[in-house]
Amino acid sequence: MSEENENKPNLDVPEHLEYSDEHVWVDASTEPAMVGITEYAVDQLGELVYIDLPEVGTEVQAGDEVAELESSKAVTPLVTPVAGVIRYVNSEAADDPGIVTGDPYGEGWIFKIELEDDEPGLLSSEEYANIVAE
Repeated sequence: MSEENENKPNLDVPEHLEYSDEHVWVDASTEPAMVGITEYAVDQLGELVYIDLPEVGTEVQAGDEVAELESSKAVTPLVTPVAGVIRYVNSEAADDPGIVTGDPYGEGWIFKIELEDDEPGLLSSEEYANIVAE
C-alpha cells in the first residue's frame, strides 16, 4: 500500500467539498451551492483560455453539460453532478479564465446552484483522491 501512496499526484483535494468522477467539486455548505472544477481537471486541461458559462435561471439535471471549458489542449464540457437552478455565474472567471487555473477551489468557482436534491450522489474527498491517484 505504501508503494501506491508514493505514486499519488500531489494535488489538493479539500476535505469539505464533495466531488464527481467528472472532476467537478460541489460545496453544499454554501447557499446556493458552489460548483467548480478540481485541481486535477485544471492539471489535465492546462491553461484555460475561454469559459462558456450557463445562463442564470437555467434549470439543470445531474449529468447535463452546463458549461464549456476551452484550453490550449481541448474543449471540454463541464457536466454538473447536481440538479437545480443556476443562480449565479462567475463572470470574472469568464473574463479571465486564468482565475480558474490559479485558484480552482476559491475565486475560480464556475457557478452557484440552488440544489434540487439534498443528497446528491457525490464522492468524499478521500474517494475522489483515490480515483485521481489510479
